[in-house]
Amino acid sequence: MATVEQRITIGALSDRSGIATSAIRFYEERGLIKSIRTSGNQRRFPRETLRRLAVIKVAQTLGLTLDEIEVALAALPNERTPSLADWEDLSSAWRDDLNLRILSLVALRDKLAGCIGCGCLSLEKCSLFNAGDELAAKGPGAHRLSPD
Repeated sequence: MATVEQRITIGALSDRSGIATSAIRFYEERGLIKSIRTSGNQRRFPRETLRRLAVIKVAQTLGLTLDEIEVALAALPNERTPSLADWEDLSSAWRDDLNLRILSLVALRDKLAGCIGCGCLSLEKCSLFNAGDELAAKGPGAHRLSPD
């Protein structure tokens, strides 16, 4: 295990990762990363934290929630720097989810193209907003806007 002197400060971690120190503190509070404290109560992070922060940034770009990222990072080893195999396992699970979202977005795009050309301008008949007029059963009113 690295000594305090072999670890990096929060400022250096921020500079090298491009992530604000406030976000780093937040990620630590959430348990996504870990530090140790010096005798002066300053945070020191293992160098592997740079990789974890890179994974967090990529995962957020993919649209993953912090809860999903937390579960993924919990599967990585804490006692060593994650290996290429560890990262491949992690990205494989995300790849499957991303592929499903891509298929869903493509289907939405294709329906949207038909909807724009449809010209119905109807909230009752719109196949995207109210497929099969399912909102009619709820009675009159703006059901999509109401909190229940």
